[in-house]
Amino acid sequence: MPALKSSHSLLYAARPGALPARFRRERVLLVGCGDIGLRVATLMRGRVRLLALTSSAARLPELRALGITPLLGNLDEPASLRRLSGLASRVVHLAPPSDAGHADPRTQALMRVLRLRSRPESLVYGSTSGVYGDLQGDLATETRAVNPYTTRAKRRIDAEYQVRHFGRATGVPSTILRIPGIYAPNRVGGTPRERLLRGTPMLCADDDVYTNHIHADDLARACVAALWHGAPQRIYNTNDDTCLKMADYFELAADLYGLPRPERLTRVEAQKRLPLALLSFMSESRRMDNTRLKKELRLTLRYPTVVQGLAQA
Repeated sequence: MPALKSSHSLLYAARPGALPARFRRERVLLVGCGDIGLRVATLMRGRVRLLALTSSAARLPELRALGITPLLGNLDEPASLRRLSGLASRVVHLAPPSDAGHADPRTQALMRVLRLRSRPESLVYGSTSGVYGDLQGDLATETRAVNPYTTRAKRRIDAEYQVRHFGRATGVPSTILRIPGIYAPNRVGGTPRERLLRGTPMLCADDDVYTNHIHADDLARACVAALWHGAPQRIYNTNDDTCLKMADYFELAADLYGLPRPERLTRVEAQKRLPLALLSFMSESRRMDNTRLKKELRLTLRYPTVVQGLAQA
């Protein structure tokens, strides 16, 4: 993982009466402190001051115990976000949009408050690879036009627009990570084991779709790398090197776990037997290119393939 410090990256701008730099630490604000946010915090603990926005008072003791300063606020209540203005030197935004409409007012509210006073030195936003839509197995590079299939992905495109507009308007380097399926053996629902145990069918080879993955630990490391090395208003595909179709991924996992391989269905059969939510993931096929991630962010993946990541368990 890239080092957090450089000759100037951990210093605030010099100002009269400021403490010597050796007595100051950057403040990193986590907006969306779920599994990935906590992994990001673990990577930076002790080297920066960690802050986290939470809408749940019940989480305050948990976050404090992890060395994180919790800040009560709700992205759906913009007035509650005012205290975030000028508070952090860097921001990681991992909060998802709401479940309705094609816009993301949560990201809009956050960008507005970050503009009010002294602005952060960098901003990282976790988006989704779903913005590319169905490429019928084609390669997705960051310059490819977006073509969202779901309203969920359309909301993410709106959030990306808000983040890039904020970066252009303020000069703050604002990085977007386009994230595919996140997995990890120590993540709730982070492996195919439960679906395999339920006997969830997969598509037959002729109808199957390419799917992309990133280990949760590598995603957290990408967030940290982007905070310090992300180019202004730059998009990065944040996936590993695996090139597998969905059913092949589940069969690989079944073999690793010693479980039966899933039944294979034609798409017509699947439309009769599988829930719409699962079918939506089986309707998009793309292979993501991660060259920028590795070259520009200088990230060496700990788990470059799902074989290595699943075998961790």
